[in-house]
Amino acid sequence: MKIAMWSGPRNLSTAMMYSFGNRPDFEAVDEPFYGAYLHATGIKHPMGAEVIASQDTDPAKVADACAAEPAQHRYMKHMPHHMLDGVPLDWTQDCVNVHLIRHPARVIASYAAKRENPTLEDIGYPQQTALYEKIGGLVIDSHDIREDPEAALRVLCDAIGLPFSDAMLHWPAGPKPFDGVWASHWYGAVHRSTSFAGPEGALPKLDGEAAELCEKALPHYEALKARKLLIAS
Repeated sequence: MKIAMWSGPRNLSTAMMYSFGNRPDFEAVDEPFYGAYLHATGIKHPMGAEVIASQDTDPAKVADACAAEPAQHRYMKHMPHHMLDGVPLDWTQDCVNVHLIRHPARVIASYAAKRENPTLEDIGYPQQTALYEKIGGLVIDSHDIREDPEAALRVLCDAIGLPFSDAMLHWPAGPKPFDGVWASHWYGAVHRSTSFAGPEGALPKLDGEAAELCEKALPHYEALKARKLLIAS
């Protein structure tokens, strides 16, 4: 089985990668199209040169690697905004595609702490809804995972035909061998973790450009939220 987990940044995506990567029957892959995206766009990101140097920047070759059959199962962490026009998507037909969503107010507050003045394209909401329309798949909300990780992961595993494993609920602290080179900048909090963080509090209050950005992203989030897996309380 190949799972392609699609999400924007600051969206529980690394913790989910650690959850699946802690299973003995899974290999994990961290944002394989990131270097190709930065190489093609010239966008300046923290550690951008290191990212480009660490990965193949030919999206066709990256797609071939994603399509290769794993020894048992493979979990791939992907970001929709990395899939620029012309990047192959045919490999996704043989994957279980899952779209991980999070309320944009939380994403914007978290992202802005790491990179100033994010745009709608930076946080990936339009790209995620467009990708969902192209390839379909399942939708799960990070809020529900943090409310009850075991219940949410059991529902997800059942939906994709995978036996649940208790190994998904905990992982060792620190960097992982499958982390991207950018982990030292972005993954500090999750490196200190050994499980999913607890339930989220009230939505952060945004103002100015951040609030305007949230209003633009919200319809995309709501459209996918309406299709999310339902987790019994």
